[in-house]
Amino acid sequence: MLRLTDFIIDCPDTRELASFYSEVTGRPVNKGSDEDWAGIAFGEVELAFIRVDDYRAPLWPDGEHPKQFHLDFEVDDIEAEERRVLALGATLRQDFIGPEGYGWRVYTDPIGHPFCLCRNKGVVWTDEGPTWP
Repeated sequence: MLRLTDFIIDCPDTRELASFYSEVTGRPVNKGSDEDWAGIAFGEVELAFIRVDDYRAPLWPDGEHPKQFHLDFEVDDIEAEERRVLALGATLRQDFIGPEGYGWRVYTDPIGHPFCLCRNKGVVWTDEGPTWP
């Protein structure tokens, strides 16, 4: 049986980046996190941060230092969430929101990893997560 257990992000300071994503997601940093490994639990999957010496940030959308991954966060109110993530240290990089208010915006976290806030038409949120049209 194969089961995804971790999504691991390289970084120079695990506690700092874990704190950023803890604030973004509203989930706590796992107990036992340290300077080499920090994590945030999402059910059976952990968003984890591992310290890498000589870390080089991706330069999205530059291909010389490609992004390697990105995270998408579906939101109900993209404007409110944008204000919140910018206040936490994110940087807006590109806006793909259409005239009806649906689409996505690309941001980078404080050390350059890209992530998106997405608002998809017809998505309904339940206690189990999003229900797609």
